[in-house]
Amino acid sequence: QVQLVESGGGLVQPGGSLRLSCAASGSIFSIYAMGWYRQAPGKQRELVARITDGGSTNYGDSVKGRFTISRDSAKNTVYLQMNSLKPEDTAVYYCNSDLARKLGDETHAMNYWGKGTLVTVSS
Repeated sequence: QVQLVESGGGLVQPGGSLRLSCAASGSIFSIYAMGWYRQAPGKQRELVARITDGGSTNYGDSVKGRFTISRDSAKNTVYLQMNSLKPEDTAVYYCNSDLARKLGDETHAMNYWGKGTLVTVSS
């Protein structure tokens, strides 16, 4: 199986910073992309940032210029540096990955989610 484990959430004051981490483990053949999504109470889950195995990135409009996604391919880990945090950034942040698993002689593309980590921005 595959697990995505997030860490780094917590309570931070407006204007502060947090760094989230997500480590993928298990029977992984290769990772195509990893990313972060978030869901605030009463709202739909939305893209925060995503990075491909080639290093291409894309960001949600509301976080551009404030958040930075990066990865350590050797560790199957993705990071989200969040600066200039605002109360509206408060949400559960979920890690997501598009990856391949080897099952017998076949390679299967799959998508996995972490359980989420809560980020609260409040004074």
